[in-house]
Parts: sequence; C-alpha cells; structure tokens
Amino acid sequence: QVQLVESGGGLVQAGGSLRLSCVGSGSILRMNAMGWYRQGPGNQRERELVAVITGGGSPNYADSVKGRFTISRDNAKNTVVLQMNSLNPEDTAVYYCNAEFYGMDLRRREMWGPGTQVTVSS
Repeated sequence: QVQLVESGGGLVQAGGSLRLSCVGSGSILRMNAMGWYRQGPGNQRERELVAVITGGGSPNYADSVKGRFTISRDNAKNTVVLQMNSLNPEDTAVYYCNAEFYGMDLRRREMWGPGTQVTVSS
C-alpha cells in the first residue's frame, strides 16, 4: 500500500509564507516526477498545476507562481517540498501532492495525496 501525506497548509496573511511537505510511503521502488497541484474555491474550478520536479531534480512552475514558489525534493526520503513566499489571496486553494512512481512489482503508477488547505487573507 502506497500513500502520500501532505502537511504544512494553513491560514496566512497576504505577503506571508507557507511550506508544504509531502511524503510518500509504502512499497515504492522509485519515485519519478513529484509535484503540487491546486484547486481553488468553487465547484467549477479545475485542478491546476503549480509546480513539478523531475526525478533528476529539474523544476517547472506555473507562470502565476514563478519567482514566489520553490519546489524541491529529497529522493532518499520520497519527499517533495513547496516553499511558498509572497502569498496573495489568489493562492487560496486546496493543494494536492502528486507523484509518479514504480512499485515493487515494477509497474508505473500515479498517486494523489488527500490535499491540504491553504488560505491567504487580504
């Protein structure tokens, strides 16, 4: 059984910072790309990519967060971290961790975490 567990969400004032962490556990042979997505308030909002980092450590960011957010990973701990600075109310959303990995059966899979709420007050 493989699971992703997120932590670090919460309430912060505009201009503040938060640090999100996601840890993968279970029968994981190797983690490939890991990333963060978010879904803003309202049922019509789609889940959007925030940042992703490859197994080799190359990051990519949504234009809306470039220069403010930094994604990093620790392969030995199957962990991905999203450092969020200069937060604004538009960043308010549920943030989801996503990971592609190979299980012990050598099958490639994708998994989502349950999500963590980030709320930025003006």
